[in-house]
Amino acid sequence: MTEPRTHRRLAAILAADIAGYSRLMGADEVGTLAAMAHVWTQVFNPAVAAHRGRVVKTMGDGALVEFASAVDAVDCAVAVQAGMAAMNAASGRAAMEFRIGINLGDIVTEGDDIHGEGVNVAARLEPQAPRGGILISDTVHAQVRGKVSAVFADAGDLALKNIATPVRAWRWGEGGAAVAAAEELPSIAVLPFTNMSNDPEQEYFSDGISEDVITDLSKIAGLTVIARNSSFAYKGRTVDIRAVGRDLGVTSVLEGSIRRAGNRVRITAQLIDARNGAHLWAERYDRDLTDIFAVQDEVTMQIVGALRVKLRPAERTRLAVVRTTNMAAHDAFLRARETMEGTALDATRFHTAVALYERAIALDPDYALPYAGIASAYVMDFQNHWSNLPDPLSLASRYARLALEKGPDDTYSLYMSAVVRVWERDLEGARTLAEKALEISPGNAQANGTLGLALVYLGEADKAIEPIRRAIQLNPGFAHQLYHFLGIAELILGRYEAAAESFRHRVRLSPTTDLGRAFLAATLGHLGQIDEARRVWAEMRAINPRYSFAEHMERSPFRRPQDAARISEGLAKAGLPD
Repeated sequence: MTEPRTHRRLAAILAADIAGYSRLMGADEVGTLAAMAHVWTQVFNPAVAAHRGRVVKTMGDGALVEFASAVDAVDCAVAVQAGMAAMNAASGRAAMEFRIGINLGDIVTEGDDIHGEGVNVAARLEPQAPRGGILISDTVHAQVRGKVSAVFADAGDLALKNIATPVRAWRWGEGGAAVAAAEELPSIAVLPFTNMSNDPEQEYFSDGISEDVITDLSKIAGLTVIARNSSFAYKGRTVDIRAVGRDLGVTSVLEGSIRRAGNRVRITAQLIDARNGAHLWAERYDRDLTDIFAVQDEVTMQIVGALRVKLRPAERTRLAVVRTTNMAAHDAFLRARETMEGTALDATRFHTAVALYERAIALDPDYALPYAGIASAYVMDFQNHWSNLPDPLSLASRYARLALEKGPDDTYSLYMSAVVRVWERDLEGARTLAEKALEISPGNAQANGTLGLALVYLGEADKAIEPIRRAIQLNPGFAHQLYHFLGIAELILGRYEAAAESFRHRVRLSPTTDLGRAFLAATLGHLGQIDEARRVWAEMRAINPRYSFAEHMERSPFRRPQDAARISEGLAKAGLPD
């Protein structure tokens, strides 16, 4: 009789376990069980799905997960630990911390279970990992070095229980560090500067200065900078800087205030270490309004110095670019940009913004940013039908071309032009423009997201995942839309479990989304979860009875018909009509 063949393969194995779980249960059994349920559904499983892992099994307070990639396994572990830190900060109860061990090795499959020394080493590394930290084998470290944000310290050769020879290991998170903050790649969030002027109408000015500092810092490759949408979520709130650091995954936070009176402006700024609350640098500036760009440049350079970021010559050149010398034009641009921000956009705000952008252009016809701003406004009009113009996309295209003529190396002009090209179905052009924007501003979240979206529509979903994930890291406050892009990429690639979790995460972040539910229903159809697909579809219909999946797919610029067909097939499998 022929013996069944053993199936072996190489895999990255992640073993996780809650430190001190028995003690937590003894102190508060009901609360601990509720917290664990939250951990699995809101932190652990979403991170696994987002990084293409498979949960092999859970054991109460622990889990075993396999990945095809060591990079995915480590990125997932870092995401889990960051999520746990945020959960602990918000809970007000005893900290619940994972220890995580990761190994890359040969495994044996038996049904849905896995065995072998590759699994055993991961399981033995886990108990020796720091609380809230990660311990990886040398084989994993060789695969991920330079490819992940976390920096590992050499833990030496470790004797592991029931493992014949010592295993060299690498440690991250000693002392419960919860954020992957590499020493050579510092990170920062710029909080909206407080408007200290007597006139509340000056809010646009203080917000504009804050956003300009974010824009400049994003040009520096050696610095991770959180996008405006995310850091401005703290506007008007009294915050604990250390909590902000944990929430946004940064090592430093810039905060300050602005008082504007006539042609004089006073700016105070302070840079704080988000890990311990220590002040790294502080300064006050009393200047004429005409010196505002010089002040922004000085603040940027002080941050660079305090964080010990090494600037490349090209970065110094980009930071020195003068956008306009006409302060009235810049003021009109700031007012217009502020008008277009937020969730309260409507036809009135659209028309107000366009008029302000046109005023800025009239005051300085060579100023690139207002052209890009009008292009952005008409793209929004194309999607929302505010103006009743027959072809707002052609206007967006016209202004985007003018923006590039005036500012061929301006990140905002390049990014907005890429967005316009996507909707014009010039996907190669969109990719080229987004890539150029990222050459100039590697830390620009919008350009990363736009590149990812262009690649999805081009039929290169496998290449789209990295820039989309980067955009999520840089702009967690806009993650609901980015998770939708990620879900589409995973759905096209046939990674249905991961796609479903991405769309579910979008629904959690944006509870009234109709589009997210429609794509989730299609994904569930591919998974054979017909009843759940129909329930989600019914929710979508209740939110937006007029939604048409067919119309949406017709507007979507998929280059390859088979990609659009795969999405539609999911609905057909669930028996769902449009």
